[in-house]
Amino acid sequence: MSGQVLAADQLTIVAWGGAAQAAQRQAFFEPFAAKTGTKITEGEYNGEIAKIRAMVETKNVTWDVVDVITQTALAGCSEGIFETIDWSKIGVDRTKLFGGDLQECAVPMLIYAVVLAYDTTKLNPAPTKITDLFDTKTFPGKRALQKDPAVNLEWALLADGVPMKDVYKVLATDEGVERAFKKLDTIKKDVIWWEAGSQGPQLLADGQVIMATSYNGRFYDAVKKDKKPFKVMWDAQAFDWDWWAIPKGSPNLDAAYKFVNFATQAGPQADLTKYISYGPANKDATPNIDPGVLPDLPTAPANMGNVLVLDPQFWADHGEQLRQRFNAWLAQ
Repeated sequence: MSGQVLAADQLTIVAWGGAAQAAQRQAFFEPFAAKTGTKITEGEYNGEIAKIRAMVETKNVTWDVVDVITQTALAGCSEGIFETIDWSKIGVDRTKLFGGDLQECAVPMLIYAVVLAYDTTKLNPAPTKITDLFDTKTFPGKRALQKDPAVNLEWALLADGVPMKDVYKVLATDEGVERAFKKLDTIKKDVIWWEAGSQGPQLLADGQVIMATSYNGRFYDAVKKDKKPFKVMWDAQAFDWDWWAIPKGSPNLDAAYKFVNFATQAGPQADLTKYISYGPANKDATPNIDPGVLPDLPTAPANMGNVLVLDPQFWADHGEQLRQRFNAWLAQ
């Protein structure tokens, strides 16, 4: 080697910023850099698929690994802007991952849930089932729900007696949509609609509502950091994922695969839960999780009794028309 120096691997990883990226930094980025000598450059974005599309189309890809939500993973795969995952390079059997078989172009990283929570000082008896959201006799008062049809329509059908396994089959029919809106009609005057994830816990803290939905991590923070007397009701929690995707034409493809391999192993996956209350995608991580943290994770065995797995393909196919219908319903 006539004076040549082997350059360290470089890697640009882009995620959503905030508490989630801080957790990824501690559990994934820094340990991987320390172990391999890879120089990691971090970026942040707000999920804009257009940015990734533009890079791939102009063959000017500067991002190597991106944290994407389910619908972006699906859309990007069908558009051909993400690498099809070579699972032999991931080093974890797909069956060991929650959702491992759901995507061809993305690897599951973590699981979060949309959940219903309530103020323990205000509600006695406590709500235990998704039907309680719609029971204004037993639980009079306002509810805070996301201003979006996703999750709300599914919960309406569940509360109306549709079995979990049939929810999307029913919601794909005109009759099913009517049935869901009819059920939502029963609580419409009792709902305050939120748009940002921070608003649900805030409305609950302010005493404006007796129960609220948000992402499980938001309620966890409210309890742990702000000492709020909130409790999550895990029945019909709506499961969704964050994924790692590799933009097609990544200049550091080998390093990208090495990183995703590292971040998918049980050890780093368990470490993530020290910093944020999202569930590890790797099922083998569960025994390594602090027992004090486990009950607050969507993937805790005790919380998995009745899970609504959000169907991204359904929302890709029907989302636009259902959002139009939902907005028209809100305006009535």
